[in-house]
Amino acid sequence: MKTLYTFLLIGFYFVSFGQTSQLKTADKKYEKYSYIDAIEIYEKVAEKGHKSAELFKKLGNSYYFNAELDKAAHWYKDLFNLNEEVEPEYYFRYAQCLKAIKDYENANKYLELFAKNSNDPRGDAFLNNPNYLEKIEENSGKYTLGTININSEYSDFSPSFFNNQIVFTSARKEGAIYSKIHSWTKQNFTDLYVATKNADGSFSPVENFSKEINTKFNESSPVFTKDGKTMYFTRNNFNDGKKGKDDEKTMLLKIYKASLVYGKWANITELPFNSDNYQVAHPALSPDEKTLYFASDMPGGLGGSDLYKVSIKEDGTFGNPENLGNIINTPARESFPFVGHDNTLYFASDGHLGLGGLDVFETKFNNGSYSKPLNLGKPINSSMDDFGFIVNDKNAGYLSSNREGGNGFDDIYTFTVCSQKIHGVITDLKTKEVLPNAKVELYDEQMKKLSEVFADDKGYYSFTADCNHKYTVRASKEEYESNEKMVTTAKETGETKVDIALERTVFPIDEGTDLAKIFDISMIYFDLDKWNIRPDAAKDLQKIIEVMQQYPNMTVDIRSHTDSRQTHKYNELLSDRRAKSTLEFMVKNGIDRKRLTAKGYGETQLVNGCSDGVPCSEEEHQKNRRSEFIIVKMN
Repeated sequence: MKTLYTFLLIGFYFVSFGQTSQLKTADKKYEKYSYIDAIEIYEKVAEKGHKSAELFKKLGNSYYFNAELDKAAHWYKDLFNLNEEVEPEYYFRYAQCLKAIKDYENANKYLELFAKNSNDPRGDAFLNNPNYLEKIEENSGKYTLGTININSEYSDFSPSFFNNQIVFTSARKEGAIYSKIHSWTKQNFTDLYVATKNADGSFSPVENFSKEINTKFNESSPVFTKDGKTMYFTRNNFNDGKKGKDDEKTMLLKIYKASLVYGKWANITELPFNSDNYQVAHPALSPDEKTLYFASDMPGGLGGSDLYKVSIKEDGTFGNPENLGNIINTPARESFPFVGHDNTLYFASDGHLGLGGLDVFETKFNNGSYSKPLNLGKPINSSMDDFGFIVNDKNAGYLSSNREGGNGFDDIYTFTVCSQKIHGVITDLKTKEVLPNAKVELYDEQMKKLSEVFADDKGYYSFTADCNHKYTVRASKEEYESNEKMVTTAKETGETKVDIALERTVFPIDEGTDLAKIFDISMIYFDLDKWNIRPDAAKDLQKIIEVMQQYPNMTVDIRSHTDSRQTHKYNELLSDRRAKSTLEFMVKNGIDRKRLTAKGYGETQLVNGCSDGVPCSEEEHQKNRRSEFIIVKMN
């Protein structure tokens, strides 16, 4: 990410080096962050054969801080070829530059050297996750990226939602209120611009956002309240015509607040936790607008820039800034926060393991702490700088990046989230009837509950889920045993069908109910021409016995039936013996004889037309061979 972003974050990542008498002019440019001018001098010196660790460090840093990581890689390589001892941070920077040119194999080698030569959590993270690239690849494909027609040949970045418009940062000359070139970037100082989204997804011509907000210095990264009447934005230390500078005479970044009054932005004030001596930038609001997130290099942080949050009180005052801690912040750069409608925090970082430069990560706040940041993968992230990520409640949004193929420098891209519709019908396992109002829950791979719905009157449910993720769908309903299924969604937008059948555990029991049907007992099996109870039949009978024990006043009539094969008399006698054998088994196992009756009906109550002389399949005959346990009385 080139040019302007250098200004916005350079204060977060500047390391001071001593000067040399031979390169005094270049060093002065370097120390004033005028890296483009410094590079011109340094490279001329290098072309004349001058080699030194300090020269190569500053050349590498000049490109690195100007987000030209591919060019920085050249000079860091020359630095390491000197075989001189260097600060461990250079192993990390060179690894980042190697990623930018997609040399991940060597990048990992230098990350390992960084870990061995430093006591740094970034190194520990690599040693604990040597296969991080595979994990990022597994998480890729969730988004579809597209281009939009608002980009210029200059830096365009940090979009923000504003009604049906987007407001963004640009260093373009056309439309700028002031034509003033920044010595650090060789581009115009940035203003905020606005474009309206058309019905076809394109944007209207870009306009300067506000002459009240934009000044002759840099403005960037706005965020608006839902009612559109309040905005927070980043600006150089300049307000009401007065400049503020730090001890080095540099105008740092501050966050300002403005109100919309009669169609114009007014009441521009800086926030109370700003300072002339450190940077405060890139505001973001929580969905309830009670918390402001931002990036800063204020004292007490963990790295080049950290993420903070501060409460916004009902009277409009602010609490004390709170560092988000070492789960999110690293010794490198964390910046450009954004909070989604579901309170997911998105941010850019080059301290967490990524694909190169700044990558976009997400984290969720649960039970008082943030989850481990998750790299959003490709195509959101690339080998270059990716940042300024925002997403709406319709799973669409915008991203800033200086990746290959853009209009030039930083560009804004649009994206949609790859989504899967997990849906299905909840039914009764035995009857196949739909089960309205069944509760259906969606869990992630760690069995954390994500969502809950109730099936409609047709037993139908649906969830919106991520692509290429593992989920568990669990269904439950009173009087049924809960059931769940695991599913992995596809990598493309689409649908995943998950029907779930539930087994009833509590049954309606009334006079006339056949307990055999409730327990799906089609027949109590006996050996051929015999009537003693087999072990498998005993298991089924035990179900009947348990129900009768639960209802001590229940009376049951045991009925045994055969098919039409064999003679009528034979079938009648055999079925009667089997019915009475069943009764005796139940008495032996604790049921009072007075509560049971038994009779065999042979082939007299066929359930189909398979009588004597009628050709039928074995399956059709089987329907007639059945046992029934009819409830005669309940009281």
